[in-house]
Amino acid sequence: MVAFDTIYEKYCRRLFGFVVRYVKLESEAEEIVQDVFVRLWENREKINVYSSFESYLFTISYNSAISLLRKRIHEKKYLEHLKYIQQEHNAPSLTDELYFNELNSKIQSLLSDLTPRQKEIYQLSREEGLTHDEIAKKLGISTNTVKNHMVSVLSFLRSNMDNGLIINALFVYLFI
Repeated sequence: MVAFDTIYEKYCRRLFGFVVRYVKLESEAEEIVQDVFVRLWENREKINVYSSFESYLFTISYNSAISLLRKRIHEKKYLEHLKYIQQEHNAPSLTDELYFNELNSKIQSLLSDLTPRQKEIYQLSREEGLTHDEIAKKLGISTNTVKNHMVSVLSFLRSNMDNGLIINALFVYLFI
């Protein structure tokens, strides 16, 4: 065990410097050096005493560093592949875009039939994302008045929309 500690003290810093030149990250270089010494300990009975011990250590370190670099390349390619697949699945299809545009056009047309206050409340809620309380404070009206206006606006929109268009729009909204 004393011999192992002596070898560790003698080669640890040199191996670390050697490995960090390849992997560029100190944490990974430390891990590789530790792995090299674990392998050395596990294979201590098989080491050829007539060959260059130093060459043996640096060869193991080099091979471990190259293996890590290969692993990084494969991980990067895999992540790029996943990113490509995700972009492909997230891209709206032409049909979905047409349904969305048709729905949006219909809603804009129906909004012109609302009273100015109803239209304002709808836009604050749906386009600006304000809550009923925020709208009430902004307009100086009660929260119940905002709720009543929203109920009547949504009821009006539902009754004047084509059901097929609503279902398609819901699909686009939920899954795209």
